[in-house]
Amino acid sequence: MKEECLICKAPLEYLKEDILMECAICHKKELSKTKCVNGHYVCNDCHTKGIDSIFGVCLSETSKDPVEILNKMMKLPFCHMHGPEHHIMVGAALLTAYRNAGGDIDLSKALTEMKNRGQSVPGGACGFWGACGAGISSGMFISIISGSTPLAGEPFALSHKMTSKSLDEIGSVGGPRCCKRDSYLSISAAIDFVKQHFGVEMESSDIICTFSSKNNQCIGKHCPFADIHDK
Repeated sequence: MKEECLICKAPLEYLKEDILMECAICHKKELSKTKCVNGHYVCNDCHTKGIDSIFGVCLSETSKDPVEILNKMMKLPFCHMHGPEHHIMVGAALLTAYRNAGGDIDLSKALTEMKNRGQSVPGGACGFWGACGAGISSGMFISIISGSTPLAGEPFALSHKMTSKSLDEIGSVGGPRCCKRDSYLSISAAIDFVKQHFGVEMESSDIICTFSSKNNQCIGKHCPFADIHDK
């Protein structure tokens, strides 16, 4: 098998109901629907260990292309094929490109806020909540740059519209889940959205996925980012 369980590389299985699991790394006990076929469970905190390394990438980055920035983060040693780290990285890449394209934000503070919010979306949200964390991350990005709160007017509306747009793109492609594909879809949706509603033009480039060999559930030619030679 390719990468699945972080402990033994065995396939993962998803349960219909929560059961009490103990993290194989930190030994924290919590309810979860996810474990590998050998019984290993890794909590979200351990799965995203090393996430702080994205700050160095983002704060030194000059690119206006969020896909380019995201790809750099996804190549860092801590990042796995799938996992809740993507719920932070999508918004972080967008915040960085937005700032570099002229957006008026304090990037360091915005990235810290993005990390705090993104960490609250657990792995498996795509299948269990009906809302992929990558799509939610794009909505968090809009919420941060617009200063949205539960009592806000237009910022409240815009952040929901952004999440809706990303989730619609993700749902249109369908499953099974791919954190790379869903991240690319969410960022692509956000580039157009920000230009339309905020007047900030981030750059975009053709996206060709280089992670398919690591994904046991890759949909191949049906993925909009599959290598053209595979289509």
